[in-house]
Amino acid sequence: MTDRQAPDIVAPDLKLLFVGVNPGLRTAVVQAPFANRANRFWRALLGAGIVDRLIDTHDGLAEADRALLLGRGVGITSLVERPTARADEVDRAELLSGARRLALRVAELKPGAVAVLGVSAFRIAFERPRAALGAQPQSLGGRPLWIVPNPSGRNAHAPLAKLVATYREVAIAAGIEPLATTRTTS
Repeated sequence: MTDRQAPDIVAPDLKLLFVGVNPGLRTAVVQAPFANRANRFWRALLGAGIVDRLIDTHDGLAEADRALLLGRGVGITSLVERPTARADEVDRAELLSGARRLALRVAELKPGAVAVLGVSAFRIAFERPRAALGAQPQSLGGRPLWIVPNPSGRNAHAPLAKLVATYREVAIAAGIEPLATTRTTS
């Protein structure tokens, strides 16, 4: 097991900041987000028209892919920095602390919108037990806040088509024009 946290992908003028629960073990090893190929994050971004090609971070993040994300105004961070095999290994105290840290990070970065990946973690981290997917009534660091489905392969109740639709919706709300070449890969 590794305790190396994965680096954020952030820059000034982000339109949309995606917030994962915490890095997976593969992500920590290769220092690139969503590195487990079972995770559907990159396929959802492609299908939503947020990126124009399938990004594969299994062996790390290529500089061209990092540039594509930042050029499109997309950033990535995590609620909790500690890597685990499964998100359910993160405890309540870590999620609460992560939400406080995230609020400070968002106030500093000022993205157009923030999208937290996963309703269960959101409910705990932000102490909103009835929160549902979609735009939230409260902001975070003065920025619009959304909950979108967690792209983990373990999240069976959110098929890829639902990820694509909700990621596209939040991207448009954040001011990201979908690319014409929208397709998904299995």
